[in-house]
Amino acid sequence: MPNAANMSINEERKYLKAMKERYHTTDRVGRKSLLDEMEEVTGKHRKSLIRLMNGTLQRKPRKVQRGRVYGAEVDDAIRVISESLDYICAERLTPALSSTAKQLEDHGELTLTPKLSGQLKRVSVSTVGRILKRLGQDQRKRKRRPPGSANAVARTIPAGRIDWNEKQPGHCEVDLVHHCGPITSGNFLHTLQLIDVATGWSERVAMLGRGQMVMENGFCRIQSRIPFPVLELHPDNGSEFLNWHMIEFWNKVFQGVHMSRSLPYHKNDNRFVEQKNSSLVRHYLGHDRLDSVAQVNLTNVLYDRLWLYNNFFQPVMRLQEKTQVTSDGRTRTQRRYDTARTPFDRLCQTDAISSEQRERLIRLRSQTNPRALRKEIYDLIDQIFALPNAQPGDFEDVAFTLFVPLSEPERMAS
Repeated sequence: MPNAANMSINEERKYLKAMKERYHTTDRVGRKSLLDEMEEVTGKHRKSLIRLMNGTLQRKPRKVQRGRVYGAEVDDAIRVISESLDYICAERLTPALSSTAKQLEDHGELTLTPKLSGQLKRVSVSTVGRILKRLGQDQRKRKRRPPGSANAVARTIPAGRIDWNEKQPGHCEVDLVHHCGPITSGNFLHTLQLIDVATGWSERVAMLGRGQMVMENGFCRIQSRIPFPVLELHPDNGSEFLNWHMIEFWNKVFQGVHMSRSLPYHKNDNRFVEQKNSSLVRHYLGHDRLDSVAQVNLTNVLYDRLWLYNNFFQPVMRLQEKTQVTSDGRTRTQRRYDTARTPFDRLCQTDAISSEQRERLIRLRSQTNPRALRKEIYDLIDQIFALPNAQPGDFEDVAFTLFVPLSEPERMAS
């Protein structure tokens, strides 16, 4: 049984309520014994315990509220000290009140009187917490960026997701995969990936860094190769995508394109490209660091082969129906998929591709040996990881990784 020093008032009244039943059901000798026990446990006077046993144990509300122990002088001092220590919590602030107040007085930030000094030494953590709450300083007030500057571009673009049952090719999710390994410093390879929701068509570009020049060049490489018009671009909220330079560039390269974006921290809004980041990028390159010009250029050769391999020879299934099924009191989502077909076969069943483009791509597929292509892909992966990484301190010029568009005669010949 806890003693009086460890019992709160509520615990004490709970104990006395339990003893009251025994007190009124026993004889005179039993009551004497119970009063002895209650005296020892609660530390109360015997006459006080008799009155409680014969009266009510219900606590009465206080008629006159207790006045404030710490006045406005303490509030002002805690406000200054809390601001000086960057609005830390009461548990961290209270032990430092006295020493910080003396230091602030030395610098002319605070006037410290003997009374105030004594109050700052004995004030409790809970009281400081209540003062901070009353002052409205339990939340961080300062901002690292000027108000209104963060996500200014994002606020102009509607947030949402592309429908899973989108039928028209051209509605594309885009994302960036980092190949930095365990070290995020310096310049390293990024994979820019674009996935068409309707057909599963995929495009990838390797870039050194993610500056404006390489980002624009990566989208130029995609635009020169993708066989259908891009109607919608749906990136996440990364600053490499959502800036005024890229918005202006997209409107110029993909004329009439509709922009949408994911909600912050909602990866499922970009679910198609996030899944392909695993199966079409990490599956081949893993999580190792790639950061040299030679590695970037050879990775783009790999992505050229994967463009042919994945879009023309890798069948994909597309979600056809989602239904809610309840069994044994549990509800689950049942998904049905259609027959697996390659992205190119799905594209050919739409009007998004011209007949000339279709015939050219059919010829390209018929001339390709998929088994030899797969071997070439894995040979290229071995060659990429055989290349040395950039030496610390060495400058790798991104200009040597940029895509140069073919002229019209060269493009037709290819």
